[in-house]
Amino acid sequence: MAATDSAIRSTHGAPSRLGLPRLTPVRVVALLAAAVVVQTLPALPPHWLAVAVTVLALILLFVRRTSRVPVWFALGLGLTLLRAHGALETRLPTDLHGRDFDLIGVIRGLPDVAGRSARFEFDIESASLDHAAVDLSGLARLNWYDHAPELAPCSRWSLRARLRPPRGLVNPGGQDSERGAVQRAVVAVGYVREATQNAAIGIASGVCVDGWRRAIAAAISRRFGVHPSAGLLRALAVGDQQGIGDPEWQVLRATGISHLIAISGLHVGMFAAFGALLARLLWKSFPRLTLRVPGPLLEAPAAMLCAFGYGLLAGMGVPTVRTLLMIAIALLARYSRRASSVAQALALAAAIIVLWDPLAVLSAGFWLSFAGVAILLFVTRPAGVAHVVWREMPRLQLVLSLALLPVTVWFFGQGSLIGPVANLIAVPWVSFLVVPFTVAGGLLVVDLPGIGGPLLDLADLLLRILWPIMQWLSALPSAQVYFASASPWAFALAVTGIAWCLMPRGVSARPMGLLLCLPLLVPAQQRPAAGEFEAWLFDVGQGLSILVRTREHALLYDTGPRYPSGYDIGDAVVTPSLRALGMASLDRMILSHGDNDHAGGAAAVHLAFPHATISSGEPERLALPAARCREGESWAWDGVTMRVVAAAQGDAPSSNDRSCVVLIEGISGSLLLTGDATSEVESSITKAIGRATEPLVLVVGHHGSRTATSAAFLDALSPQLALVSAGYRNHFGHPHGEVVERFARRSIPLFNTADAGYLHLTLSAGKLRVEQGRAARAAWWRSGSRHPDAGEP
Repeated sequence: MAATDSAIRSTHGAPSRLGLPRLTPVRVVALLAAAVVVQTLPALPPHWLAVAVTVLALILLFVRRTSRVPVWFALGLGLTLLRAHGALETRLPTDLHGRDFDLIGVIRGLPDVAGRSARFEFDIESASLDHAAVDLSGLARLNWYDHAPELAPCSRWSLRARLRPPRGLVNPGGQDSERGAVQRAVVAVGYVREATQNAAIGIASGVCVDGWRRAIAAAISRRFGVHPSAGLLRALAVGDQQGIGDPEWQVLRATGISHLIAISGLHVGMFAAFGALLARLLWKSFPRLTLRVPGPLLEAPAAMLCAFGYGLLAGMGVPTVRTLLMIAIALLARYSRRASSVAQALALAAAIIVLWDPLAVLSAGFWLSFAGVAILLFVTRPAGVAHVVWREMPRLQLVLSLALLPVTVWFFGQGSLIGPVANLIAVPWVSFLVVPFTVAGGLLVVDLPGIGGPLLDLADLLLRILWPIMQWLSALPSAQVYFASASPWAFALAVTGIAWCLMPRGVSARPMGLLLCLPLLVPAQQRPAAGEFEAWLFDVGQGLSILVRTREHALLYDTGPRYPSGYDIGDAVVTPSLRALGMASLDRMILSHGDNDHAGGAAAVHLAFPHATISSGEPERLALPAARCREGESWAWDGVTMRVVAAAQGDAPSSNDRSCVVLIEGISGSLLLTGDATSEVESSITKAIGRATEPLVLVVGHHGSRTATSAAFLDALSPQLALVSAGYRNHFGHPHGEVVERFARRSIPLFNTADAGYLHLTLSAGKLRVEQGRAARAAWWRSGSRHPDAGEP
């Protein structure tokens, strides 16, 4: 309490009686800047250096009383490096990848049950390998496939699980799952193996808030069934977003109101105000109490109790924690009889979060939360200035949407043009009507369904009134706009431009700041010259997806898999990558054949790019209307010729040999896309090709299986470079050792997405260059990120 009081007083510049260093907004910015700098490092410096920097900064702060900004920067740098080293050291070692561990731990959060399988977070207490204890503890993300039992939150289990270190796919767009794993302290991922020791062994000690949340979510689901509003109500009541379907997410993103479903800080603050109001009413109800106890001393704990309770119910996300810290600091300032502005509370809350967990800056929610509040503080009219609320709200909403645009584009690559209008309608409706009835109904529906049920019905009715409006807005042309990925300097320019636009009246040429946003919103793109092309072999795990782009046209060959769990590579990887590369449309989509690892993501890609014509070697196996590939079919785009050189019909011995094989020829080289074609049809492929333009790049057939890419095939084609798309340490053993040896004997460079991430191929002036994703986007949290660039083979 005293330490907090000292920290609050230090924001006013008063000397600290405890001798603590003063914390000012400028020093908080230095802490944040240091944490951000660490996240730009491709690799971490030695651990001893992090310790030395931290110790030196603390000595200067506490012993020599040097409170300069560089010292605070050094403190933030040292603490972030220590935290980063700790995150990597607790992670499952790479040499234990794919081993079966016996685990004892506790189920945390709300398991995501889909059909007969479940995904859940497991807090490992102890682990053993081959009956020997191993040093592994922390959070693991597990899947339980096929007939998963009921997994109650807070229950302790003994499990046998096959584990691997967190490792994600690296592509031009899409989520960086390795960064997310480090930020959330995930030490391993894997799945439960069938074993006799898989059993619940008790309940974790303490109060199980997650069990309470699960009971509320289940009650809401039982009451509303599969109706879309059930998922939305669960999200608003307990922060459980598992029941929200893809159509609902599309509406939320297109209208820019996703933040309301994610339990916004406004909701937490509203419940704090509700607690304070109840306390004041209670205080005024007892006249004798008013003479003995000041009202604020009762309002503060009541407000904090209500806010903290709702925070627990919501799952304690970053926006929730930030708001709770701000409320706590303001209330403690009241208790200490010290004035504390909202801006000071915001700065102190940011400092506490960064000092407690410096890796929080890896989260988009962290920046959106603090940036939103800071922007509102900057543009809100000073206290005492008369203004009409209903006139002020549109201005604030427009300003907030504009100011957060660079952050949302940088993190998500998209924005909503109708977001300001949608938020103007949805924010008061959801925050002041839907949420109170939802939370009140959720708290009562388990034990008092006769009271809680009608309250939830009323919240559901309010949502049904709002939702058609949001659907209509989301369907407007260009409601949701996608942006290509841009450089850090473009983001910095956009932030500067927005800050310029938000300057007070009197600052000259404020609208000109919008021009600085253009490099972020419309980044310059280098297109291939006439007669040339480039290709992107996406990192889709054990699957295939390739984008080929000429100057004005684009072809997508295969779309990667869709897994039984519902994880769709087409939606999670291929479509975001196409958006990040600035693809507004696709001219053609070829699905080599009907296997899931090649065509599973087709529906999601088709939904995003509906005007692309579709063809396949097995159109009858697809869920989409598609034409059949015809051998000999050819077309020309911008001086680049594309030709189907093989498309076996139904009499082919296997589905793989029905793959639509395509040769792409430009003035600077050729690319052969073979799908899963095996050695059975390779002789016919070489005859159809004849002599291709050199250098020839081969996309290795069937992910490097030993049944494809025969020695005769390589000798006939003589490719100068080979690319293979395979999953990291896949259980098929692709690419097979014999195939790798064939390339090595012929001195043909072979690149694998499993090791390199995405592969960007450029053919210009007869030269080949290959950019490897893990090298181009090297980061300290990414395993195996330092691979030499291929340069020119």
